[in-house]
Amino acid sequence: MGTKEKIQEKVVVKEQEVSQHEIILFNDDIHTFDFVINSLIDICGHTPQQAEQCTYLVHYKGKCAVKTGEYDELKPPCTQLLNLGLSAEII
Repeated sequence: MGTKEKIQEKVVVKEQEVSQHEIILFNDDIHTFDFVINSLIDICGHTPQQAEQCTYLVHYKGKCAVKTGEYDELKPPCTQLLNLGLSAEII
């Protein structure tokens, strides 16, 4: 019987540490469902279905994460949501 050599390949994976944040949208009694849905589509790039689901979560749960990414990437859309009078923050 021949000898079988096991060749082990060592793979080094470097993980770049990226700090992920979320835009949290909070419920209010001022804006309509349609307004919030359209805002999420226009500002956060949601599909109509995503925007509707997030809007219902905000309404029934009080808040919902509507976008995830790096802080610098989230600051402009969060500011746009705030400028529309919506209640949002980056965490």
